[in-house]
Amino acid sequence: MTAVAATLQAFFTQRLVQQRQASPHTIAAYRDTLRLLLVCAREKTGNTPSRLDIADLNAPMVTSFLDHLEQDRSNSVRTRNARLAAIHSLFAFAALHHPEHAADIARVLAIPAKNADHTIVGFLTEPEAEALLASPDRATRTGRRDYAMLILAVQTGLRASELTSLTCRDVHLGSGPHVSCHGKGRKSRITPLTVGTVAVVRAWLAEHRGSPTDPLFPSNRGTAMSHDALAQRLAHHVGRCPSLAGKKVTPHVLRHTAAMRLLHAGVDITVIALWLGHENVATTQIYLQADMELKQRALDRTTPPTSTPGRYRPPDSVLAFLEGL
Repeated sequence: MTAVAATLQAFFTQRLVQQRQASPHTIAAYRDTLRLLLVCAREKTGNTPSRLDIADLNAPMVTSFLDHLEQDRSNSVRTRNARLAAIHSLFAFAALHHPEHAADIARVLAIPAKNADHTIVGFLTEPEAEALLASPDRATRTGRRDYAMLILAVQTGLRASELTSLTCRDVHLGSGPHVSCHGKGRKSRITPLTVGTVAVVRAWLAEHRGSPTDPLFPSNRGTAMSHDALAQRLAHHVGRCPSLAGKKVTPHVLRHTAAMRLLHAGVDITVIALWLGHENVATTQIYLQADMELKQRALDRTTPPTSTPGRYRPPDSVLAFLEGL
């Protein structure tokens, strides 16, 4: 067994599982990254992954792999950086066990992350959200399931993984109705439900008749819905909304929509961070950047008191021509 094979196995079994107690999502993300790296190295060196050595995974090889992600697989800079973080974690572990490869390992660890552009988050306006919720055909069981799932997503802002992993016992509709979830970073949290959401979810539970451990929103096979299945159902309903034509709507956009609703309602940003399960309030600042209504209110407050209220409007085109002479 080569150093790469032994180190790779120890990295997952000892470092991630035993020492860090990493979540299944973290392990899956690291697994996918390293599998892609080994396949890329096999194509370039001709060696099977089980015969690769640490010297084969040197800095030029890793850099070539990162370029392959961006150019051939069309991955974003953020995805590229996430893959690099997984590789850095493996090589930091290898540095403790293979000092004979210290030079190659140090060069890989020195590969920097790229600066990524900070884009404005996308979200649905109230009319767009209402159009989406009106899309499911509630005359069918699938439509009623999708309606309950979408209204819960838009109101609570749960992540896609949190939404699909909900079970029937995670919903509490008695006094102080709420939904509990085990989210990112192994953090559990509860999110209150509105009266309208409670009514929809209660009706779905009565029809679903699942046991406490059954998925709240099962697939047609009765199993928990996958992330791809959730995205497919959402895309289906978005396609039925003319007002959403040309707009990219993903499950995460529904999470952004819930956050923007809270922000427009005047909820403090720290409360929104707790609501969404953000570990750092700075993560929630992206919604302040996207909120044009908040910026407009700030602009209105800074208007000179002697100026005439109102917004600038351009003059008539003919008058503008004459004034420009």
